[in-house]
Amino acid sequence: MFVKPSDYSLPSFQKATPFPPPKPYPNLNAAPTFTAIMRIAINTRCLLPNQLEGYGNFTAETMRLVTQQHPEHQFFFLFDRPYNDQFVFSKNVTPIVIGPPARHAILFKWWYDVRVPAVLRKIKADVFVSPDGFCSLATKVPQVLIVHDLAFIHYPAFIKKSHLFFYKRYTPKYIGKASLIATVSQFSKQDIIEQYKTTPEKILVIGCGARQIFQPASWQQKEATKEKYTAGKEYFLYSGSIHPRKNLVNLLKAFSLFKKRQQSNMQLVLCGRMAWQTNDFEEKLTSYKYRDDVKLLGFVADEELAALTAAAYALVLPSLWEGFGMPIIEAMQCGVPAVTSNTSSMPEVGGDAALYYDPNNPDDIATQMKLIYKDENLRNQLIANGAVQVQKYNWQKTADALWEMILSLAPQKL
Repeated sequence: MFVKPSDYSLPSFQKATPFPPPKPYPNLNAAPTFTAIMRIAINTRCLLPNQLEGYGNFTAETMRLVTQQHPEHQFFFLFDRPYNDQFVFSKNVTPIVIGPPARHAILFKWWYDVRVPAVLRKIKADVFVSPDGFCSLATKVPQVLIVHDLAFIHYPAFIKKSHLFFYKRYTPKYIGKASLIATVSQFSKQDIIEQYKTTPEKILVIGCGARQIFQPASWQQKEATKEKYTAGKEYFLYSGSIHPRKNLVNLLKAFSLFKKRQQSNMQLVLCGRMAWQTNDFEEKLTSYKYRDDVKLLGFVADEELAALTAAAYALVLPSLWEGFGMPIIEAMQCGVPAVTSNTSSMPEVGGDAALYYDPNNPDDIATQMKLIYKDENLRNQLIANGAVQVQKYNWQKTADALWEMILSLAPQKL
């Protein structure tokens, strides 16, 4: 059962006073005090069961906290297809389905600039929050735009041409239109500033978090997980979608070098859905010398992914580009060290709790995998450092920062 825009009735509310002349960059430390409910619309089209990944996990974790911790306000979740009830986090959430599903460039434009503004007018929204890098160019409602990264600029070959055209054409417009921009790392903030000459005060870094389900496992739990997936053998874990930007072909090359040098029974476990342009990876895996030591699990449920992470010898994240790199802190929270790329945001997120390599150099990747495999003292030190580093990031901090941005844009209620 889902709600169509024409099917729901709105509770009575006190009309907001007209917006005062906009200030370029609101003071987030001086949010107004409200005496009536705010009506906050959220773009939730990324909340898809078993397909959350980066944007979806961010939206789910932050909006669960924001809606549950602010029951005095009304939230409208805007879906582009029938939704799952698991995403209606509290009683103050009204789900609205706005068709058609926006999954192609033309439908992006239609959904954000025609369908969304109509619903924002009907519900009399005070603020619109969009966590997927797109916003509406056709509404006067103040908008918080969340831009996770600008990977399409740096790796255009890894994006569909139709999507690439849309991103290039409209991302600068969205960044100009949004009242405030949130992003997930200092690296991404600086990239936005450099690419679009955006004033720094307009952008707030709000970070990400590790889901609570990611926790250290007991020895017995680790052994049970290894028996289930790798016949009891230790393994390196990759967590994320199978996509060219994730650089898994170089990971296979590095793992091959590692196996030749170490002569160990170490396994490589790959978790994630097959996303796009996977032919090269699949072909190489078919003829891969150590194919029997590679476990391609596809998409796994959160509970299984948490168990796999906690039982891993180390996380290996060879991405070419990440706005944040959530698997890094999820591994840290599980007491598992990370071996990851020295590019984009990953050194910022990993700090002194990870080993780094050039993701374009399989030999360098293999060297760092060998180092963490052979040096138990180093591995233990990284685990200890990770327990400290992960404290810098949590979903409550992210949700609180996002809420302050929402408050700073909403009009004072009578």
